[in-house]
Amino acid sequence: MTLFVITALLIYTAMHLVVFWGMHPLLARHRALPTLSWVLMVPMIFAPVGVRLLERYGYEWGARALAWTSFTWMGFLFIAFSMFIILFAFEILFFILKRITPLPRLSLRSAQSAAIIFIITLTAGIYSLHEATDMRVERISLQAESLGGSAKKITVAQLSDIHLGLMNRENILAPIVSKLQELKPDIVLATGDVVDAQINHIDELSDLWLRIDPPLGKYAVLGNHEYYAGLKQSIEFLEKSGFKVLRGESDSPRGEVTIIGVDDSRDADNSAIIRELDSPLYTIYMKHRPKVIAGELPFFDLQLSGHAHKGQIFPFNFLTAIPFPMQDGLYPLPRENYLYASRGTGTWGPPMRLLSPPEISIFELTKP
Repeated sequence: MTLFVITALLIYTAMHLVVFWGMHPLLARHRALPTLSWVLMVPMIFAPVGVRLLERYGYEWGARALAWTSFTWMGFLFIAFSMFIILFAFEILFFILKRITPLPRLSLRSAQSAAIIFIITLTAGIYSLHEATDMRVERISLQAESLGGSAKKITVAQLSDIHLGLMNRENILAPIVSKLQELKPDIVLATGDVVDAQINHIDELSDLWLRIDPPLGKYAVLGNHEYYAGLKQSIEFLEKSGFKVLRGESDSPRGEVTIIGVDDSRDADNSAIIRELDSPLYTIYMKHRPKVIAGELPFFDLQLSGHAHKGQIFPFNFLTAIPFPMQDGLYPLPRENYLYASRGTGTWGPPMRLLSPPEISIFELTKP
């Protein structure tokens, strides 16, 4: 964990350095601004660590105030960094060309380019704060020949990556609950990261969850953040909120559909587990990470996943696409089954989303 924190701080510091490098021609127009920038940036570099320390030692309000400040800063920094790093790459290219060709030294780094990027960052950042609250309902219709009992149609709601904790509280959960009450799904499935980190201060949110009581129940699986928050506390919160937590288990509510759920794991092959849970009913496989394992393919009709947030803030979706190429929407699989990867219903870190709006996914499973 110490190595992870040190590595994260080094990367975050490097991002600040790139942004400072890009902004310097503009800042240097006033002698005091470069120094004042560092007076602001240095505390912001270490602020995420401060948030976790304050949270751990029970200073909830201080942690929350620092979280909103530092993680919003982080979001704006990410947007600026994504543009300045391109500028930085061009500067390196121009430097190399100058060394190996007779071309004059070119440069895009200037006060004017810094001002343009600053304005774009400010505009995109403000918009991304709005987009994070702009909940979309994504509707997917699928044929489901093996629905059991008398069911002709089942409506499934998927939630993912809500990250309830310091910042995501009633402000995000109340609209989710209200929307679910409006949509009236038959079953609600939460595919991991319902909680974020420390969760000893969110017990009262269980009452909000209990307002949702679909006829086929509510099910959840563990994401990586449930581990960070503590398995025992996370499971207790989910169960208190009315979810049945599936950990290498299955359930078939009213004999209409089978729900399989497994714990989050980086590269685990769960084929041996879900083979034992094979069902003749239409089977939904809840797995936090949107990875498809060949050995698991014969045992489900629809895999529901999340985790990647589609990068959350553009253009980081290009980075998350490297480990998770299937990170947004419905993907057909080789055995006439599907993977659906949710963009997520909440936010992690910055309370911002850019070109990756939050979603509640609604699946209409119809028996032909």
